[in-house]
This record gives sequence, structure tokens and C-alpha cells, in this order.
Amino acid sequence: MTAGMQPAMASYDGAVARTLTPAGLDPADLSRTLGALAAPGIDLADLFFEAKRTRVFRLEDGRIAGGSFQIAQGVGARAARGGQVAFAHSADMGADALATLAEAVRALDGGVGGTVAVPITGAPPRHDLYPPIDLNLPGSSVPWIALLDRIDAKARAADPRVMRVEAVLRVVDQAVLVADLDGRIAGDVRPMMQLFVTIVAEAGGRRATGQAGLGGRHGAGEVDDARLAALVAQAVDMACINLDARPAPTGPMPVVLGPGYCGVLFHEAIGHGLEGDHHRKNQSAFTGRIGERIAAKGVTVVDDGSLPERIGSFGIDDEGVAGACTPLIEDGILTGLLQDRLNAGLMNARPTGNGRRQSYAHLPMPRMTNTFLLNGKHAPGDVVASVKDGIYATAFGGGRVDIVSGRFNFTTTQAWRIENGRITAPVEGATLIGVGHEALKHISMVGNDLAIDEGVASCSKQGQHLDVGVGQPTIRIDEIMVGGAA
Repeated sequence: MTAGMQPAMASYDGAVARTLTPAGLDPADLSRTLGALAAPGIDLADLFFEAKRTRVFRLEDGRIAGGSFQIAQGVGARAARGGQVAFAHSADMGADALATLAEAVRALDGGVGGTVAVPITGAPPRHDLYPPIDLNLPGSSVPWIALLDRIDAKARAADPRVMRVEAVLRVVDQAVLVADLDGRIAGDVRPMMQLFVTIVAEAGGRRATGQAGLGGRHGAGEVDDARLAALVAQAVDMACINLDARPAPTGPMPVVLGPGYCGVLFHEAIGHGLEGDHHRKNQSAFTGRIGERIAAKGVTVVDDGSLPERIGSFGIDDEGVAGACTPLIEDGILTGLLQDRLNAGLMNARPTGNGRRQSYAHLPMPRMTNTFLLNGKHAPGDVVASVKDGIYATAFGGGRVDIVSGRFNFTTTQAWRIENGRITAPVEGATLIGVGHEALKHISMVGNDLAIDEGVASCSKQGQHLDVGVGQPTIRIDEIMVGGAA
């Protein structure tokens, strides 16, 4: 825990203190509201409370150029009858607002609400994945600004070609509490910080950009000088290396992807296609293929929301289900899907702790947490040495995927040529183009250097934006289309 932060409290107690207590609510109020939602034929109903504070600081050329502080709080109520969902939300979390929400949901559902309170009987789960600390206490700006102040000096001292330094720091406190028709109640306090650095280097009239970031569910004290120096060095090195980059080759060729953030390819190319709602609606390239081989032997992919302090982790998801590890592909065989409570019920499956939502004003849906390819048996150097002529990529920028067809494209932000088994000149403009389920079959070597990204990945789905984790060891894809400048 960061020095100066309040002592850690139980996650559930902290959530109650941040959501119910300020609104003058207690579990009895939740019981009455859930009872009002319990119309005949309702399969699922719940209340989701949220209190969230976000602080953002920006560094530009040695000074703090701006900052913001936002507060968002409210409650969402839903009731589901089969696949039909009635949902309403309010920024007011008082008892009168709950009654109004229940009335609105009943009206949307077209049914008559229940009159018997739903008893809260389940014991709230607790966890130790991260401390339920408050990162935005009064006076807490000092350590965050100190982090930013150190970045500019480190970057400019690292290389004389650095001509511009920018950084953005985001600090979030989120408390959530969920109560449902089955009488379960759960709460969580989720601290989170992210730091992004952008470096512009210049030499010989040419400019290039480098980027790096880090994040996690912890305070400023966990970003020690060594970790900060590594972050700055990564961004500076990328910018300076890219000054010498030459146009990327084009055409089908072997590609080696480095460990860590390159796992975003799996997140986009196959992860969304393994979310339960896409399967239920027959919108995934993998629909109906459970038990089939969809990837080469040695390819094992999991989604794990229970990794300590990771940005994609949580003690409970946004439906009150504990974060867990869900195998998706085992040795090339499709074995699992990501499920929220609604889709799991409709598909006769079990929830996997992947019910996530952007805020109280959004409905939950199946979403990824930390999704990554597990280790294989090859040394990273051997993977590179196996390629006579190809590309080695270590960082991606933007990317797109079509869930139905599985087609994707990703633009690299740092890549090199591989020539005769050796990494040679840096290249720019390389774009990887392919089809997710086809690319999986062309993975011929999986390294033993698994790494999860440093805490900067994010994901959008149906207009909802969330933080996630991605990862992989070094891998070889035998053939993938590379687009770039000729």
C-alpha cells in the first residue's frame, strides 16, 4: 500500500461506505426494491450501485499542463425475461429514486411488480487481489504529480535527440455494489492507475514517435524509480530506433510477435469471438465449434480476472461473480466461452465472472478481463532464428476486427526485419492482415517467455469502453499478410 493512503478496509465494507451509506440506504431498501422488480416470469433482476472518481494530469514539456477531476455515481436496475431486458438508471441513489427505478423497469417490461421483499441471504465475498484503498484522497495529488515531474528529466537525459515529452496520468477510484433477485450481495473497491508516455525524437530533419505505459490496481508507491526509468527508456528507445526505420516489406511472410502487449492480437482476433453473446446470436466465426480444433497444437489461451493487481482483474465482476480463470483454447481445441449471467442462463451454461459494464448507466455483457496465450517450450531466440525472411513485431497501435468473419488488421508501432534468422533493420508502416481462426492454425512455435502487458490495454464493445489485460510469449506465425510501404 502506498504511504499516506488510508488503511485497507474489506472490499465489501468499503463499497457500502461509498455507495449505500451516503445515500441513506441499507440492505432492507435493496430487498424492497428487488421485490418490486420480481414480476411473474422474471428470470434475472439486479441492482448495480457505483461511485467513481477519476483524476487526470497531463505533462507537456516539463510542466503540468492540465488536470481534471470527475465524479460519477448512480444505480442501474434491470429485469430480464428470457432474452428481453428492461433497464433503467439514475444518478440519484436515494430510496425514492430506487422506487422510481423499479416502477420504470416494470413499465418497460410490461409486467406487474412483486410486493414481497427479497431477503438478502448471501454472504458477501471478499478477496485479496488488491487493497481497497482510496487513491484520490485530499492532498493525494502530490505523489502523482511527483511521478510526472520525474518523467521529463529522465527522458531528456536519456538521449539528446529527444525534443518533446508528453505524459498522461489517470487515477481512478471505483466502488461497486451488486444485489440480485437470488438474495446475493457483493461489493468491491477497485483502485486503478495508468501512466502513458509519448516521446518525439528528431535527427537529420526527421521525427519519430515512441510510446510506453504502465498501470495497475495500486498506488504511486508501487511505481518505484526502476519501474519509471524502464518506462521512459522504452518510449525513448522506440522513438530513436524509429528514426532509422525503413519502409516495411509487403506480402505473405512469417511473422514473429514479441511477448506482452502483442497479445492484443489474440484479444481482438479471437477473444471477442469467444464471448457468449456473440455465440448465442450466431455472430461469431467460432459459433458451434466447442470441442473442435481451431488452432495449432501448443496453443492454449485463457482469460483470467483473478491475477493480483492487474488492470483487467477484479474481486467481483459487475454482476457480483468472482473473477476467475477460464480456459478458452486448450492445446488448439476450443473448450470454453466467456459468459455473463444473462447469456449463461440462456445457453444453459455457468457464469464465468465476465459480466462487465462501463458504468451504472450501461448494461453488463460478456467481456474479456486478462486474456493471454500460455507458455510453450521454445526459447525466444530459437523462434527468431527459425525465420529466414520475415518481420519481428513488438508493439501495436490501432487495429480492427470483424467478429462474424474474424478478419483483422493491426498496425505495428515497432517492428524489425528478420533476415537469415537475425533481427536487422527497424521498419515502419507494417500492418498485419488476416483472419483470426486461420492465423491460429499457422502458429508453429510458442516461446517460454510469457509476459502480460504493463497495464495499458483497453477494449471497446458496443460503445462501452473498459480496461483489460493482454499477453503472450514470443510466437511464430508461419504466414500472415503484411501490408506496408513498398
